[in-house]
Amino acid sequence: MVSILSSFESRLMKLENSIIPVHKQTENLQRLQENVEKTLSCLDHVISYYHVASDTEKIIREGPTGRLEEYLGSMAKIQKAVEYFQDNSPDSPELNKVFMNVYYQIRSSQLDRSIKGLKEHFHKSSSSSGVPYSPAIPNKRKDTPTKKPVKRPGTIRKAQNLLKQYSQHGLDGKKGGSNLIPLEGRDDMLDVETDAYIHCVSAFVKLAQSEYQLLADIIPEHHQKKTFDSLIQDALDGLMLEGENIVSAARKAIVRHDFSTVLTVFPILRHLKQTKPEFDQVLQGTAASTKNKLPGLITSMETIGAKALEDFADNIKNDPDKEYNMPKDGTVHELTSNAILFLQQLLDFQETAGAMLASQVLGDTYNIPLDPRETSSSATSYSSEFSKRLLSTYICKVLGNLQLNLLSKSKVYEDPALSAIFLHNNYNYILKSLEKSELIQLVAVTQKTAERSYREHIEQQIQTYQRSWLKVTDYIAEKNLPVFQPGVKLRDKERQIIKERFKGFNDGLEELCKIQKAWAIPDTEQRDRIRQAQKTIVKETYGAFLQKFGSVPFTKNPEKYIKYGVEQVGDMIDRLFDTSA
Repeated sequence: MVSILSSFESRLMKLENSIIPVHKQTENLQRLQENVEKTLSCLDHVISYYHVASDTEKIIREGPTGRLEEYLGSMAKIQKAVEYFQDNSPDSPELNKVFMNVYYQIRSSQLDRSIKGLKEHFHKSSSSSGVPYSPAIPNKRKDTPTKKPVKRPGTIRKAQNLLKQYSQHGLDGKKGGSNLIPLEGRDDMLDVETDAYIHCVSAFVKLAQSEYQLLADIIPEHHQKKTFDSLIQDALDGLMLEGENIVSAARKAIVRHDFSTVLTVFPILRHLKQTKPEFDQVLQGTAASTKNKLPGLITSMETIGAKALEDFADNIKNDPDKEYNMPKDGTVHELTSNAILFLQQLLDFQETAGAMLASQVLGDTYNIPLDPRETSSSATSYSSEFSKRLLSTYICKVLGNLQLNLLSKSKVYEDPALSAIFLHNNYNYILKSLEKSELIQLVAVTQKTAERSYREHIEQQIQTYQRSWLKVTDYIAEKNLPVFQPGVKLRDKERQIIKERFKGFNDGLEELCKIQKAWAIPDTEQRDRIRQAQKTIVKETYGAFLQKFGSVPFTKNPEKYIKYGVEQVGDMIDRLFDTSA
């Protein structure tokens, strides 16, 4: 019995010696497994912080509207991730990524929506009332003073409509009246688009300044510039794309000779150049590609503007001479009024237009000597004086082209007198328009004698017109009359000569008055002046003739030949150039 127990004890000890190590090893393995599982769980928890930015991006971008709890949950995740990295790795790139990526995504989206919302709001408010107001305070719209809309030339819409008529009627040789009504609506839309773009550019600068101030209090200093660069990209790219679309539309308009569309570039370009210093200041520290976007757009607009100016001058010169397109009464041609109106628009954009020309031609086209200080400057930094000289020379070029074209057009008239009236009206209209505006001072910068030259041209045409009356007055002129002996009976030949002179004068007077009554001289002062001068000449000549031969017995029916008294002749001349008389 003792031996059996001893054997059992021995075997039990052997079993215990075999099992206990296995048990301990199993416990160790279980402990290791638990540690691995805890470690994996901790890793999963930590890794989740690394993916917070991407996991919450969509919800954060969409904003809290309609899903507030989900939005707040995402913000809570971001907050926990920020706290984790601040406690465990304050300088980790992950923390910076959470900060910068999520922050710039939120603010970039908000900035872009603000610009687009402003544009949409501007369209709605302009179409309804013409007065932009803040959507944030609609109830105070009537009581709150609003910022004045961007100043636009008062006649720009008129200029656009007239120039559009010119482009369709004058240049293409086709009447475009049927298209004018819808085009006027498009002009209104064009004005709204232009004003909206100008407002959005100003708003972008102010909002970008505010964004940088906000960012400076949130993002670490060494990441501020990069984050700001990323933040403004979407809104800035949208503005630049819209600007390029304006340039593209202007380029297509030039091909169509639709210079009214090109006029919209001028206020935009002027505003961009005025805003550029603020742009440069707010974009300090951003990438070179970001800084160069606005200068690139300005250059594009200057290029297309310069091309439009040159093409307009060329088209003024080459406008075709078509009889159906000529005023039958010799009044001011549509080409003249449109050309002057276009030039008057440039008065509101003298520096802008001058810079357009300066940036492209560098003075060579116009043979303008450059100041040594100007030659070393970039195209955009030309002095205002040089730009003014360039613009003056350009205006003189347009006026010169217009004068050449008018001379060519005047040859369409078969009657030299009507041709003279046509040129007189156009020259006088040009001169008066120059004098009423600042154009005459601008022209005088490079052409000192322009005003005197136009006055001389006007006088020449008046003299040419007056020669048309020679065929009337020559019949009764003293130098063409035969010599009669007083008290001596007239011979048949002499009586016949007197009859012919009276008849020739009467017929010529009636014919000229009938024809020239339908002609037009719009300028009241010039019309009265020409009438008075002609009336004086004809009345004096006819009065002397009538005094000499009115009482001579050259016919049995004197009323047949002496049809008009001196005052009647004057009254007939007073009705010239008046279809209502």
